[in-house]
Amino acid sequence: MEAKATARFVRVAPRKARLVADMVRGKTAGNAQGILTHSAKKAAIPIEKLLRSALANLMNKEEARGLNVNEAVIKTIFVDEGPTMKRWRPRAMGRATRINKRMSHMTIIVEANE
Repeated sequence: MEAKATARFVRVAPRKARLVADMVRGKTAGNAQGILTHSAKKAAIPIEKLLRSALANLMNKEEARGLNVNEAVIKTIFVDEGPTMKRWRPRAMGRATRINKRMSHMTIIVEANE
């Protein structure tokens, strides 16, 4: 049995968040939480929060009563690109350069070992 959690419009660039998602893909929930807690990456904070949400969703399922959630496995985790905020920064000789502030949509699916 599996459970899903989604976080949308997270203010982390998707390219940087995918590096963190690759670190925990396929790991058990307990192991992944340890990796995310001790990671220095900014994207580890929203991904850890998303993992905790998916585990809570798994615990609230009727069939999942009495399961050890630390043994659940991260079946799928992916980071999609969200909208980009466009800002302008003044430069030399009256010019301006565009600054892209990117957002991510993150999805995680955890699966309980029966």
